Amino acid sequence: MSSKINATLRYTSLRASIFLACLLVALLLGHFGVIPVVGDLGVIILFALAMVASSAISYVVLSKQRDEMSAQIAARVEARKARAAVRDSAEDEADDAARAAARQAQAG
Repeated sequence: MSSKINATLRYTSLRASIFLACLLVALLLGHFGVIPVVGDLGVIILFALAMVASSAISYVVLSKQRDEMSAQIAARVEARKARAAVRDSAEDEADDAARAAARQAQAG
């Protein structure tokens, strides 16, 4: 179970780190006038630029971590489905037994 948390935590922290690095670069470019920044809208545009750049970088650089995380999530979902199937079949057997007992009580 801890490996599931670690893969998700690792991917998320790497993704956040890439975003912060892109934001730092965008803010530096805005500070030095490479990217024109006018008021609050300019800062919002820098944030949007950092989000777009970081998502593109993350898509390429973090593919291995994303695959590990998605495989672990898929395994967890399959395990839940299996447990639900076992639980449902146990409920069905108990329900069938109760109905059979009720029919037997009515007949006898």
